[in-house]
Amino acid sequence: MSDVEALLEHASQARREHRPADAQRDLAEALRLCRTSGTPMQLAATLTSLGQIERDLGHVLPSLEHYQEAAELYRAAGNTLKYAHTIRHLADIHLDEGRHDLAEPFYHEALALYRSEATAQPLDLANAIRGLALLKHATNERDASITLWEEALSLYTQVGVAAGVAESSRRLALLRSAQAR
Repeated sequence: MSDVEALLEHASQARREHRPADAQRDLAEALRLCRTSGTPMQLAATLTSLGQIERDLGHVLPSLEHYQEAAELYRAAGNTLKYAHTIRHLADIHLDEGRHDLAEPFYHEALALYRSEATAQPLDLANAIRGLALLKHATNERDASITLWEEALSLYTQVGVAAGVAESSRRLALLRSAQAR
């Protein structure tokens, strides 16, 4: 295991243990190593982890910057699934900030990539669909939101993610109830 990989693992553990300062410290060191002697994929993984920590802490701009740089690295390397995952996170951040116009193209691109890759995981597809369903609801596109939640529900059921099944079912019930009025 390389020094960068060890630092990423330590940072991941610190994040799981709710020690963001420790995670940031380890990731800052990993970033320093990556910028001097790491591979582009190590740099992208480090930037993605930094984006997560910054997002956890509510630091929107640094989070976006880290995810954007990581996305560019994944795209340049032709790593379609990592790129899709990263731009989905960019979409989620924009959605959380109410910037629907910036989020939507990222969701559509991520979904197109997931749907075109035979090795894409159903959970990744479900999570991207979930984000777009939330966006469609927020922009009062109820029919589109329902269709997306139905697909997300099917995928969450397929992979056995109880929280996803519960949320999809709850949101569908609310949307259908509102539609019946």
